Amino acid sequence: MSDEPRHICPVERADGLDTRLRRWLQNPRKILGPYVREGMRVADIGCGPGFLTLDLAELVGAEGCVFAADMQAGMLAKLREKVRGTQLEPRITMHLCPDDRIGLPEPVDLAVAFYVVHEVPDQAAFFLEMYSSLKPDGRLLVIEPPFHVSRKDFAASVQLAREAGFAETKGPRVALSKVAIWARG
Repeated sequence: MSDEPRHICPVERADGLDTRLRRWLQNPRKILGPYVREGMRVADIGCGPGFLTLDLAELVGAEGCVFAADMQAGMLAKLREKVRGTQLEPRITMHLCPDDRIGLPEPVDLAVAFYVVHEVPDQAAFFLEMYSSLKPDGRLLVIEPPFHVSRKDFAASVQLAREAGFAETKGPRVALSKVAIWARG
């Protein structure tokens, strides 16, 4: 991992994060379905304009909750517009992250970081926080883009997750991605 500043996708390019082509290649329901149950509390870390958020909200059902967490208020505003007035709106809690951490308001059953970890400047702190943000049987699903994340960098992220206490389990296959899912050890 380098200590260089990370590139964060600007709000102006948010519409390119949630397209029909991407949904076809990386179907959120197929990816998340095996891990999400009704009534769960799930965090969509770096949710952006909501590529996963709406599907997560449908999967957790009326009794569940999705924390849509992002550090950019503009991304949360785009997501808020998508869900305003829908049956999914009460299931989604918008969470603006402080500058130096995620800061979830309560423990979750599952945290998903889709194309996010490579943007995190202190990955060791990120994995430690995610570990403490999960319920005792919680899981963390990390999906990273191969065009931004080398094998070496992904292996370094995996090692940091292990050092934080996570135990790697078998994860899904996701097109155009490197994937790991960890159980809280």
